[in-house]
Amino acid sequence: MKKQVFYKDKLRVEIYPESVDMGKHAAVFVAEKLSMAIKEKNSANLILGTGASQYTLHDALLQMNIGWNKINLFHLDEYIGIDEHHPASFRRFLRERIAEKINPGNVYYINGDSPDITTEIKRYENLLKVNPVDVACIGIGENGHIAFNDPGVADFNDPQHLKVVELDEACRKQQVGEGWFPSISDVPEKAITLTITAIMNCKNICCAVPDERKSDAVFNTITKEINTECPASVLRMHDSAVLYLDKFAANKLPFIQKS
Repeated sequence: MKKQVFYKDKLRVEIYPESVDMGKHAAVFVAEKLSMAIKEKNSANLILGTGASQYTLHDALLQMNIGWNKINLFHLDEYIGIDEHHPASFRRFLRERIAEKINPGNVYYINGDSPDITTEIKRYENLLKVNPVDVACIGIGENGHIAFNDPGVADFNDPQHLKVVELDEACRKQQVGEGWFPSISDVPEKAITLTITAIMNCKNICCAVPDERKSDAVFNTITKEINTECPASVLRMHDSAVLYLDKFAANKLPFIQKS
């Protein structure tokens, strides 16, 4: 299978034979956008999604000579009620897998175990407003979510940039399936998430989605109507978003080459 490229509405879609290829090409896109921002304003703001789907993108980014000391890191979401040392904490993921290896300018974490969640949300919202995001690296959940905007809570016109959400069963099962929690009863029922509004406000979006278990979500994202039944479909409305897929995530699309 060769690289395949097409557009769906405004969304550029690139399909690669393997997830490693996908990650490398996604990283080139991210690095170029970050370098442009640094050249223009001597700094850049980057959101990094966390989770297994982002491994190959992260690995490729870590090999690149980017001015990390001029880059501020943010993340997309965090569970409510778990601390930064919990194996499933997105703060821990970002710190151990990325921040400690590149020494960025700043890392801004969402503190899901804050004693005052309302104040924590306001603090992080303000950070995002003061530091407009140049690139957001995100994935798509098995239920079509982006960040933790599941179909039941996603709002394309959300007035907030962060909010507390209840995680639906499909989302919580995914966390167990990926090995972050031993059982669904261990998965927190609530999380803080960047909203659809916050994600769509980012200047550029890199969405990396490998794995066949995401193929239904990818199919819905590209072929169905743009609505909150598949929150990721909103990416088709963004002016600078690229969806990077491996052949397994893309295998239910009816119009691609299968070999």
